[in-house]
Amino acid sequence: MAYRRDSSSEKECESDCTEPSRAMIHAVVYAKGLPLRSALSAGQEHDSLLAGDLLTELRHNRLLPADRAYDLDAIRQLARELGAWPNIPPKRNCKDPICFCPHLYRDRNHVERFFNHIRHCRRIAARYDKLAANFLAFIKLAAICL
Repeated sequence: MAYRRDSSSEKECESDCTEPSRAMIHAVVYAKGLPLRSALSAGQEHDSLLAGDLLTELRHNRLLPADRAYDLDAIRQLARELGAWPNIPPKRNCKDPICFCPHLYRDRNHVERFFNHIRHCRRIAARYDKLAANFLAFIKLAAICL
């Protein structure tokens, strides 16, 4: 006998919870590669949706090197309001020139190093957890061990 899910409950689950096997990890990292904040989003969501929540604790006079996916005017404006300087490379189809310094963008490798360190934890790399809250808890636990 086959089990069939109700389509309404499936849609509720997609909007309310994140399946760790498809989740994307977002992080704000200090200059030495130590995390300040981290969050999960569903794999089908755009990267920029969590930017407002993650940048709330951004300090004044800081550089914000971010991935090209975060290239939105709203994110740049939020960073400026918080007193930071956004150094985000423009998207390939950008028509207006944006102030971007490739030399300062090299600091973004600290973020990549953070993700490399936490992926050494087998539980995070294999994504064993079925609940997003448990997965995020183990990401934070791995970050504490850095």
